[in-house]
Amino acid sequence: MTIEVRLALLGCGAVARFHLDAIKAHVPLVRVTACIDSDDARASAYAHQTGGTAFTSLDDAISADAFDAISILLPPDLHEATALKCLAAGKHVMLEKPMAPTLEASTRILDAALASGRVFMLAENAQYWPEVVATLNLIRQGEIGDLVTGRAAFISEYNPYWFTGQTWRLSQARTGGGITIDGGSHWVRPMRMWFGNISRVVGVVGYPMEEMQGDSLMRSLLQFESGIYASYDGLMVNTPLGPQESWRVTGTDGEIVIGGFPESGVTLYNRKHRGGLALDGNWGYAMSFVGENQDFVNAILDGAPLAAGPEDSLQELRVAHAIYRSAASGSWENV
Repeated sequence: MTIEVRLALLGCGAVARFHLDAIKAHVPLVRVTACIDSDDARASAYAHQTGGTAFTSLDDAISADAFDAISILLPPDLHEATALKCLAAGKHVMLEKPMAPTLEASTRILDAALASGRVFMLAENAQYWPEVVATLNLIRQGEIGDLVTGRAAFISEYNPYWFTGQTWRLSQARTGGGITIDGGSHWVRPMRMWFGNISRVVGVVGYPMEEMQGDSLMRSLLQFESGIYASYDGLMVNTPLGPQESWRVTGTDGEIVIGGFPESGVTLYNRKHRGGLALDGNWGYAMSFVGENQDFVNAILDGAPLAAGPEDSLQELRVAHAIYRSAASGSWENV
């Protein structure tokens, strides 16, 4: 009987740090046994921290039977080939978002995952972001009444941490676009958790950050299947920016505000707390990787259902593509 998961990290870059820190501190039934990166120094550094084995080739790690499950933490243009290879080898797969740059490639991955009988999870950590989950609980408790509208703002100063050694993020060909398809899914998933699925969008994109080939500016309106409208903005520029909240959710009896990324917190405004009640919690983006990795492990060891299945995660990709189509057509586009 399996009592732990032998996990491989494929791609030992910036996001791997979040995964490893979460696992080491909060997810005890995982043992990182393989650290795979084309850069031997990076693979070796992670192997030293985990006690795992460093590999510069995925094929070598599979041949060595070095892992049972894998977190694929690579650029989007490499997702399809690596996911299909791992699933064919009988491995459980957690795949970073977006599933792939195109819906066609994503469908091929989903078909292979279904045929494999393995656990396949799309790593959208916003599903487990403590501020997002707390907001969902407040909504369900009726703290702000019936939902009226919302606002999401993915606003960030250019951070070299995410780009040094990761120039793929600046490449439109590798990401499939720009910030809308890359980081934007982290802002769409929470709105779907709160408001439901999105039916259509209208938006524009721009290119103010010269370093990025794809869009670094996006302004849009979303209409949900419920009929609710929300605004959704994205901006990344290489200049100082003022404070900016990440989300604002408005109801008939109050409002919930989630502060700016990455350390944000939740403040509730309603008739009882007109001046605002700052909730206590273990907040922060990094904490979202705890729930994400625990969900993956539970699905492998116990057969527990994932909080959101991989097919559900295609909605974020569809929203991004619909915004791009709307920017080209100048019209509302169905998701």
